[in-house]
Order: sequence, then structure tokens, then C-alpha cells
Amino acid sequence: MPTDNKKFADLGWPKTVWAIGAVHGEVDRLAALHDFILPRFQLGDRLVYLGNTIGRGPAPLATIDEILSFRRRMLSQAGMLVSDIVFLRGAQEEMWQKLLQLQFAPNPQEVLRWMLGQGVDKTLEAYGGKPEEGLAAAREGALQLTRWTNRLRESIRRAPGHSALFTVLKRAAYTTPNARDAEAPMLLVSAGIDINRPLATQGDSFWWGASDFGKINGGYENFTCLVRGLSENGRDVQASEHTISLDGGAARGGCIAAAQLTASGGVIDLFEI
Repeated sequence: MPTDNKKFADLGWPKTVWAIGAVHGEVDRLAALHDFILPRFQLGDRLVYLGNTIGRGPAPLATIDEILSFRRRMLSQAGMLVSDIVFLRGAQEEMWQKLLQLQFAPNPQEVLRWMLGQGVDKTLEAYGGKPEEGLAAAREGALQLTRWTNRLRESIRRAPGHSALFTVLKRAAYTTPNARDAEAPMLLVSAGIDINRPLATQGDSFWWGASDFGKINGGYENFTCLVRGLSENGRDVQASEHTISLDGGAARGGCIAAAQLTASGGVIDLFEI
């Protein structure tokens, strides 16, 4: 298993894992989901947001505020550890970070237009940015783009906790059995993986490899169950022998999907809000 704890989250062998699929700025649904989880969450459980909490939907900033508020509520409970709550990087978070470095792109206008069409426009506008200003800055060159992205960074810094949250995003999370545990571990990702590459070298496959997820029919490496929060079809909530998909179609006419799982990927409860 990977040992880089800056990129991957080792969940240990928890009692249960609460996994939350793509949220896409649906703050009201997320708040209702948090209210559902809070009285049921027990010491020894883990909570994993599977990425794509922002983008597409109506309230990306309020969604981050709700996540931070819920995290504080959870950590106020005796015995809770910071490592019990994990945030994965999804396609929306990845695009947002790339947008903040747009001045380094060889074709910034093309990249920005593509990202705007993928839903990053909602996050951009929430932080006070305007797509037309970004496109104009891209036409003018790297200096103007740097000034534009710096203004966005300052807007993020003015939102308490937002910058810090973006710095702790993980690429994947996994459970680790103790020597006495006979069960196999579970892997949680944002969208997918490249089944032909080792976990440590996946790179962009975590947020752009959704199409390979359906090809997993016998586990991956030593993981017998893989869990994701975003599908290539925009909505996919299902649990099979080796895969669990939690894409309820949030901000695309659907809802937020989540699950309570055993450490080896057994489904205790699967729900949509």
C-alpha cells in the first residue's frame, strides 16, 4: 500500500466507514445528510467525503462552510481524531486548483473554456470571479492571468477555513486490516482508477478514470471492494460484489448518495438524500 500520507489516507480498521458521494454545491441536501449521520456516528467510525463537494450546484461556498461546521461538531466529541474525517480530491477540486494556476497553462483560453463547461463556473462565480474577465485575462497574457488568479486566491483566503480545506485533500483512502483480521481492505476513490497501474502511480485517474470503474470485476491489487462517489453517467447508485458507486446525481436533477460500510466494504446502509 502507498505510504505517502500527504496523498493517501490510511483509515486503519474502523468500526464502519461513512462515505459521501458527489455533493456539487447542494448545501441543503448535505446539511440534511449531516443531521442523519451525526446521531448514528460512533467513536471508531470514519467519515470520507469522496470529492466533488463544489462545482455545478447552487452554493459551493455555503457547502464548504457546512462541511467545516460539521467537522467542528464532530471533533468536539470526546475521543474524535482529526484523522477520522477525510476529504478526497474530485474532478471539481482538481479543476479549481488548476484554474488558480491558469497562467502556467500553454493554452489558457482553451483550458478555461473547457473547465467552465464542466461546472467550475459555479465555484468561480461564488468566489467573486467572472468567466468573461478570466477569458479576457487569458487573451492578454500571463501577467494579467496572474493578477486575476491572485484576486481569486485572496477571495478564498477571506473565507475562513477554505484555504486550509483545499490543502488537505487526499487522492484516495483505504482501510488497513490488523494481522488478526482475515478480511480484505477497501479502497475509496473519487471517480475511478486505471486498473492497469499501481495505486501509487494513478495520478489523474482518480478523478478522470470513471470509465474504467465498470471493468473491475475481481478487485484491484489487494482490495476486494472499491468505492467511488462520481460516475461517468452522471448518476449511478449501486453495490455489487467488488464495487460500490455513490453518485446520486447531485446538481444534475438527482440527490446526494451516501453509505455506511464495514471496513471491508460490506454495505450496512445505502441511502439518498
